[in-house]
Amino acid sequence: MPYAGQLARSQEIADKVARVFQQRAQRAQHQFSERARDAGMRLFGNGAADRFGDGPGQFNGYGYALDLMQRSILFWDTLRQRGNNFIEQTKRGFEPVLHFAHEMLLDGRTFARPVNYALLRIVPPEGLTIDPLKRPYLIIDPRAGHGPGIGGFKDDSQVGVALRAGHPVYFVTFFRDPQPGQTLLDVCAAEQQFVRHVRELHPDSAKPAIVGNCQGGWAAMMLASSQPDDTGPLVINGAPMSYWSGAWSEGEGDNPMRYSGGMLGGTWLASLTADLGNGKFDGAYLVENFENLNPANSFWDKYYNLLDNIDTEPARFLDFERWWGGYYLMNREEIEWITRNLFVGNTLWSGETRGVSGTSFDLRAIKSPIILFASMGDNITPPQQAFNWVADIYGSTDEIKSRGQVIVGLMHKSIGHLGIFVSGKVAKKEYTQIASVLEAIESFPPGLYGMEIAERKGDGGKIEYDVSFHERRLEDVTARFNRFERVDELPFEAVKQVSDFNQRAYELFAQPFVQAMANDTTASMLRAFHPLRAQRWMFSDYNPWLAWLGPAANAVKAARQPDSERDVLRRAEHCGSDMISASLDFYRAMRDATTEAMFFSVYGNLFSVHHAQQHAQRHEAREHVADPRDLPFVQDALASAGRGGYAEAVARVACLLMRHDEPLPLARMVLRQALAADYADYLPQMPRDEWRRIRGEQEIIVRYEPEQALLTLPVLLDDNDDRKKLITLFDKLHADSRMQGFEPTAAQQDMLARIRAALPVKAARATRRSAPAH
Repeated sequence: MPYAGQLARSQEIADKVARVFQQRAQRAQHQFSERARDAGMRLFGNGAADRFGDGPGQFNGYGYALDLMQRSILFWDTLRQRGNNFIEQTKRGFEPVLHFAHEMLLDGRTFARPVNYALLRIVPPEGLTIDPLKRPYLIIDPRAGHGPGIGGFKDDSQVGVALRAGHPVYFVTFFRDPQPGQTLLDVCAAEQQFVRHVRELHPDSAKPAIVGNCQGGWAAMMLASSQPDDTGPLVINGAPMSYWSGAWSEGEGDNPMRYSGGMLGGTWLASLTADLGNGKFDGAYLVENFENLNPANSFWDKYYNLLDNIDTEPARFLDFERWWGGYYLMNREEIEWITRNLFVGNTLWSGETRGVSGTSFDLRAIKSPIILFASMGDNITPPQQAFNWVADIYGSTDEIKSRGQVIVGLMHKSIGHLGIFVSGKVAKKEYTQIASVLEAIESFPPGLYGMEIAERKGDGGKIEYDVSFHERRLEDVTARFNRFERVDELPFEAVKQVSDFNQRAYELFAQPFVQAMANDTTASMLRAFHPLRAQRWMFSDYNPWLAWLGPAANAVKAARQPDSERDVLRRAEHCGSDMISASLDFYRAMRDATTEAMFFSVYGNLFSVHHAQQHAQRHEAREHVADPRDLPFVQDALASAGRGGYAEAVARVACLLMRHDEPLPLARMVLRQALAADYADYLPQMPRDEWRRIRGEQEIIVRYEPEQALLTLPVLLDDNDDRKKLITLFDKLHADSRMQGFEPTAAQQDMLARIRAALPVKAARATRRSAPAH
């Protein structure tokens, strides 16, 4: 491109960056001003006139000072207890923070290629009955710095929901220290053995449902794509499958974590950190990155909430910190695989990533239905990262159908990343409903669905939920999630190239010296003095200067007299806390806006115009086909309109009679499943994934050539007995009392009449005693 064109492009990038930065800065200033105004209104607009009298706004300086002193001592004592708990956990090597009793079934450390993973069986609490014939659940927690157990952290959790529904539950745990030489591919192979073992324990049950949380989500996808015949439905929660995605827009959608790889120069820093750890990467660095995303909560809000509610909050605080403060390790090979293939490389969905056997992970090979759960309030795994891989590997709704795949999307409006896994409200609502639909979605026609959960009050005011599904077009969903057609992902190509260059430079010039200087002693010292660990053991009984704190806290508890929340000084304290929190949020907003501006200023220019145009042309050619009929799988389906038998005919008739553009209540889907079981003799018997593939192909034929689909139907049913069986199925369904609430539409009645006319049944011979078909 001529220099004039490059200069014009640079100016265009600079103008947009400046405009977006200005808008983000104005929004940050507005939000800070609003919070400051609200804090002042709560302080001065609530009983301020009585703050020096005996009314609700009384001023009690001595009482407040005494209360503050007591709360402060109890606050620091709680941090001391946190430090003691951390030391005890470290001595024991850390354990899962599971709320439920469990027993180990398989220890990956004993495998031929040992890994620090194990398979646990969750022991149901007393009073809960588990049906061994029900579908087992296998839950995979994230290994992203923290320890395992968040999927069963409390009674209202993924584990609790599955147990209360009577399902056997198994849990994939891992230990603090990785086995020498283990890789992520070894872990995937171990998890395959776990799945096979669960199937052996439940030979008469349906295939196990796999629940993957965050990093455990893409681990579950790798597992299912490499072992599609052994896995049941997949529930993928907050998993960053398309890491480059995340709307760069003038509105909501700030996702700063995806810029980290570019601003840090790529993957080399992870390699350096692992080398300094003598081949072990410290998960505390990942946790530190998470904490820095929300400095207001990490450095102030959670601690002030403890101080403000010191009489009730310590137990919950310590319970959560037991998980949050457990820092696990990875081998250098593991963290490098993650950063190169996911965070920077973004290659998992593309099929470029290969397993132990050398074959690539093809996510299209997954045969089981997939439920994707994400949240609009998640700035670690925004919805674009959770869903865009579907558009990347399928490209169109018709390809999803042609492959017989069922993908269900569920969106929360506001919950944060951790809330997806630990929120009791999410467990009671979303996960309970997900568990209730896993059996039904296996009988769904192939396609892309949106799952919606509506609340209503039942008998006695109890909250009940109505679940419905709406079929979506992949093209429409992709356009709604990516308002700028994903042009913001183009600079990440430059990030990948810069990362590869820096990685090679580090390995050539610096890595030999770093590895020569590192040893177990220096690595242990670095881990021990990491700020997140140091702040725990420094506030513990290991610190002799805190010997007085425990006895002082006991004395305070004995004489504790909480001050009234009505005191004006307490309200002033709340106001001050709100201002500190608002200031930290303002800092975060400006920091993220600056990071975003720097990222696109640097990598937007590094990414060559020629390459960008080529990429855009390839992307457009893939996404915007002039006529969908030209797609290969559509052509193949249309060419097969006259080929097939009874199974294809039943699937085609179902497509011809299908209602369009209507929600699918869960009750209707459950009824379909029950009818299919009762009239199994009249339906083709085959694996569900094969049936979904046939149904998808027939739907494409009906969609593009409805008249041809009807005309060739007699070819599929050239056998008179097959025609009789299908017509008998029509009559039995029409007479079934359960179908009375689902009256056919005028269009369905007309189509049914045309189908009957197209399939005349020959009369039975006179020698037969059976009644003639009608």
